Amino acid sequence: MGTLTENLVFARGAKPLIKAIKKYAKPFETVADLEPLIAAIGDAKIVLLGESSHGTSEFYTLRAELSKRLIKEKGFSFIAVEGDWPSCQSINRYIKEFNQSPHDVKEVLEDFNRWPTWMWANQEIIGLIDWLKEYNQHNTRAQKVGFYGLDVYSLWESMDEIIRYLEKTNSPSLKEAKKAFSCFEPFNRNHESYAVSAGYLSKDCTKDALDLLASIRKNKWKFDDDQESSLNMEVNAIVTANAEEYYRTMVNSDSKSWNVRDQHMVEALNSVRRFYGDDAKVIIWEHNTHVGDARATDMKDEGMVNVGQLVREKNGAENVFIVGFGTYSGTVIASTEWGVDFQIMKVPPAQFGSWESLMHKTGAVNKYLLFTDQNRHEFTTTIGHRAIGVVYRPEYEHFGNYVPSSMGHRYDGFIFFDQTNALHPLVLENILV
Repeated sequence: MGTLTENLVFARGAKPLIKAIKKYAKPFETVADLEPLIAAIGDAKIVLLGESSHGTSEFYTLRAELSKRLIKEKGFSFIAVEGDWPSCQSINRYIKEFNQSPHDVKEVLEDFNRWPTWMWANQEIIGLIDWLKEYNQHNTRAQKVGFYGLDVYSLWESMDEIIRYLEKTNSPSLKEAKKAFSCFEPFNRNHESYAVSAGYLSKDCTKDALDLLASIRKNKWKFDDDQESSLNMEVNAIVTANAEEYYRTMVNSDSKSWNVRDQHMVEALNSVRRFYGDDAKVIIWEHNTHVGDARATDMKDEGMVNVGQLVREKNGAENVFIVGFGTYSGTVIASTEWGVDFQIMKVPPAQFGSWESLMHKTGAVNKYLLFTDQNRHEFTTTIGHRAIGVVYRPEYEHFGNYVPSSMGHRYDGFIFFDQTNALHPLVLENILV
């Protein structure tokens, strides 16, 4: 990721970018002002909506409004997010009113008890969830919109889901599930312990996890689909297999484990798409680092891929529309270290020479850009593009929070908030790290 020195270098080529931003950027206040962006999405089957932090209120709120428009006006089938599959299934069951689903949305969000809980257990998401539930009440079962998590971290929770269902149904896959569970059990639900054992000592559960996935896929047609059991079991088994690989590789290679994670998210996405059928249309909510095409960043030099790149390559750029989000300054929810309590932090003004600083320089207002075949060439200069994670130290931002990017190739559109505010998290007990 870019340093302050690199951003100063980028700034020397900023004049053409400033000119292009002034020419093409349009101000907006509400989602109604984004009609040209919605029109530009056209018939794309996959729309990716990014964020430059996991703790900014405006990103969640506007993505929710855009998602509602896409669902109502363009018939999108489901939302897939950077969240754990089992926790997001609680939302999916709630909005589809499956049996034994809680009746209160805040009770549903209590299932997001893995740190960083604020990513989905927040006030901003509640309005979208309730809207989805009400929307689904006016549609047939086949037309109901879903909500799914694509991430890889829920190894233990996914195995719990598998064992619980297979025991209840006395499934032929129960033997493989219990064998996999017994292999992981000595690590006491601690992924770091498993990572050390598998990565350094070569004591792993790879074969058991893959055998479980193969068995689930072989027998999934036997599972009751009234409440999407076949899909639920398949993706939980995919999580088990890919999480095993992710934790096994993370101790030796950041780039390889990154690729395992993003390839997993695409594999999980494809399973949901197959479940919905050939005409399925999906909205994806993830961080810019996952949705913005990695080939247009320095990630490419490290051999890293991401969701945006993979879905463009697989489905054709004409069927995919990627929207990045960013901000110049404000406040954000984040933590200073992994697993510690969140804070409301100040987001300092974007670094001189960065993409966000140029967007601000051309007018301190909210604005959006569309990158088209006619103007992409005007946005090919490599420039630092801010990325804030769940762990954030504003005072050290110049050491690595800017990703060198060719913005016109990384995205199809970009939404910029000049000033943003921190997300409003729900306070949960019994948080897992």
